[in-house]
Amino acid sequence: MIKDFKAFVLRGNVIDLAVAVIIGGAFGKIVTSMVNDIIMPIIGIILGNVNITGLKILIEPAVGDTPEVAVYYGQFIQNIIDFLIIAFFIFLAIRMLEKLKKKEAEAPAEEPATPEDVELLREIRDLLKK
Repeated sequence: MIKDFKAFVLRGNVIDLAVAVIIGGAFGKIVTSMVNDIIMPIIGIILGNVNITGLKILIEPAVGDTPEVAVYYGQFIQNIIDFLIIAFFIFLAIRMLEKLKKKEAEAPAEEPATPEDVELLREIRDLLKK
């Protein structure tokens, strides 16, 4: 069982997936920081110093120890903006990788050497045609 587990873990796909998850998590933090710290303050200034994450519809105000009941649609809008920006950057990264792969595919590949027996048969065919 340990041997099978070792073979499973050391396969390229599992390691590639682990690296992708780690890099994806770090990338998500970077994009979230960019959205929260750079983009959203600019949008807030454009909207008149409004903090989008604080937007809500108050259903029932807080009374004593009972918290307020509200629909926090501002946080939902914030999450949609985060998602769209992350999706856009991933789209750009995948598009760039596809262009690199396309350039590699367009590069002329060397023709494999013709086997010796096939070359001899071609020579015999050419001699017979003459």
